[in-house]
Amino acid sequence: MALKALSLLLLEAILIQAGPQSYQNLFLQRINPQYDNTVYGGNLIEDHVYSRAPGKLAPQAPILQSNYHSAPQVAPAIQFNGVAAANGGPLGTLSPNPYGQGFPQLPIPQPTQDPASLGCGQAPGFCPKSRYRSYDGSCNNLNNPGLGIPQTRYNRLLPAKYGDGISTPTMALSGNPLPSARAVSFSMYPDIPIEDPIWTLNAMQYGQIITHDMSMIVGSTQTQPHATRCCSPDGQLLDLANSPEHCFPIVVPQNDPAYSQQNIRCMNFVRTITDKDRRCIGDHQPAEQLTAVNSYLDLSIVYGNNDQVNQQVRLFQGGRLISEQRNSQEWLPRNPNATGACTLLDINEPCYLAGDTRVNQNPQLTVLQTLLLREHNRIASVLASINPHWDDETIFQEARKINIGQHQQISYYEWLPIFIGLDNSLKNKILWRTQGYVDDYDPTVNPSVLNEHANAAFRFFHTLIAGQLDLVSERRNSYGNIRISDWFNRPAILEQGNSFDELTRGLGTQPELAADAYHDREITLNWLRQPGQPLGQDLKAICIQRNRDHGLASYNDYRSFCGLPKASSFQDFLDVISRDNVERLATLYEHPDDVDLTVGGSLETIIPGTLAGPTFLCILTEQFYRTRVGDRFWFENSGETGFTQQQLAEIRKSSIARIMCDNGRGVRAMQPRAFERISQSNAVVPCEALPVVDLSLWKDLKGGSSHIPSAGFGTSDYYFKK
Repeated sequence: MALKALSLLLLEAILIQAGPQSYQNLFLQRINPQYDNTVYGGNLIEDHVYSRAPGKLAPQAPILQSNYHSAPQVAPAIQFNGVAAANGGPLGTLSPNPYGQGFPQLPIPQPTQDPASLGCGQAPGFCPKSRYRSYDGSCNNLNNPGLGIPQTRYNRLLPAKYGDGISTPTMALSGNPLPSARAVSFSMYPDIPIEDPIWTLNAMQYGQIITHDMSMIVGSTQTQPHATRCCSPDGQLLDLANSPEHCFPIVVPQNDPAYSQQNIRCMNFVRTITDKDRRCIGDHQPAEQLTAVNSYLDLSIVYGNNDQVNQQVRLFQGGRLISEQRNSQEWLPRNPNATGACTLLDINEPCYLAGDTRVNQNPQLTVLQTLLLREHNRIASVLASINPHWDDETIFQEARKINIGQHQQISYYEWLPIFIGLDNSLKNKILWRTQGYVDDYDPTVNPSVLNEHANAAFRFFHTLIAGQLDLVSERRNSYGNIRISDWFNRPAILEQGNSFDELTRGLGTQPELAADAYHDREITLNWLRQPGQPLGQDLKAICIQRNRDHGLASYNDYRSFCGLPKASSFQDFLDVISRDNVERLATLYEHPDDVDLTVGGSLETIIPGTLAGPTFLCILTEQFYRTRVGDRFWFENSGETGFTQQQLAEIRKSSIARIMCDNGRGVRAMQPRAFERISQSNAVVPCEALPVVDLSLWKDLKGGSSHIPSAGFGTSDYYFKK
């Protein structure tokens, strides 16, 4: 893709001389010139329409909002299977906790295998002819069958800038350490809650579905505390001689406004595993981080990234995924390692298993993962009923293919224009205005995820996270909320009363926070907070530290790469960053070339019609072009791997609103554009009024065979064989 053309587009946009309010006005006018009737929390569905929606639920007793406290806090125990988890209740084999009785101990660290013994991802020995994707992404590119598979390298736009040129974390130009990531976080990213005027929390949360689908660094749990402890038990720095390998702890300044009150000077941070750690490259070659999942947008979070995980989540009957039935609802199956995967106050609490290990990380993520599981099984049931001669494998693969197609349609045509802009997406051939096939697959395009995308640009959208999650009734009245840090890695809240449907409606009703430099303190102070602990981690500081761990080139380098003038002084940043923020940067960093990409890009003025500044927009645009054009199985491509014209037209009716309607037991109405806040032009309507994918077009009229021709992963025919 022509990056220079994109650069010119970005330059044209940012040269508009306008203040913050003018930018907001331009943004609103660009998206919806008549968007002047926004109502949040009210009842925009008329009573006579609502009365026709079946299955109305009685309102539940409100759950009171939790306030912030400095003392240890824990969410109330929940009753499961008739057993209440009291503060001193049964906690299985959980050890005593220094924070007091009734709080579970942190998960016991498990011994980690030597990275050098694991190796890197290898291309398969052969590629069978198949109409379906492999689970690990292998053989998507027939010229390079290992492209985009798990345990392979991230891609880069610019060469790494390690401290030693090979693998050590980035340093300042002077050779001094960069400012503490925690100091940068509390100096640059205060907690000032400003709601987005247009977009819902659903837009933010589906972004996490997309990023988990495409990327996960090797060596990080992203859910539970890491087994490697880089700080002392009381939060102090370890002597270098006693520090475990791969440690890069975040130094907490003595003047820290929160952690210093707890006498914490050290925040745990373990470096990402690289190809050098795995001994996949020579000693003098620069290291590159490895991804644990495949790079394709293929719902591997549902189906798994390899055959082994896929077998764990499949029922092998009727093409369905394994699920459990409780209280007339379908749930993800229980994780067999529940005490290790989740924070449990009661051994009977739910802890789910899915294609991705991060499924239990936060309530709204788990809601969407559950909806996607239910959607697969819903599709499989319909296909089985209209094609009774199909076997389990055919039903499963066809349902998977449809589910992935819907996911790609929603991600690109409903979600992506919000974040990188519709005009930008069309000009750069990421989206097409067509009713036919696109068919621009290019085997020379590398779809591997860019390090700058996954570990800097996409992480900017953490600014959209809300710390309190609204519980919303069918009439769209919010009567209470839950504190997100009470439920990290503890999905039990979803099965309490009608919480699942209430949180589902909350996704489509509650606004996300604005795209700006402000971050909710639930993210900067309480990330992955364990029950009974007064504080958690600082996700923003972790992102800054990860930037340095990965040796990403500086913000100034990427400015220049994306078409902005390279700054020779901090004042040169004023073209896209406010004066206040430039002055803060100058007090933290020694030189403009020292500013981290994660930091500089997050402070830029948002381009109208998008949710990103020019540098991050440049990176995001490049990634999403590569993700689509480098995918041989993309849903808009023709041939055996694609859909018929009639089926494709149905897939294009997919919407996140319909997914929520079809798979929420008590969700009977939704606004058509569920990433967008409710308004007079986007009013809540009965689910029956929303477009629906007609699955009758998948009826096999030929019949007489248990498989669609060329289905499966048989090895009788090969594209190539070693």
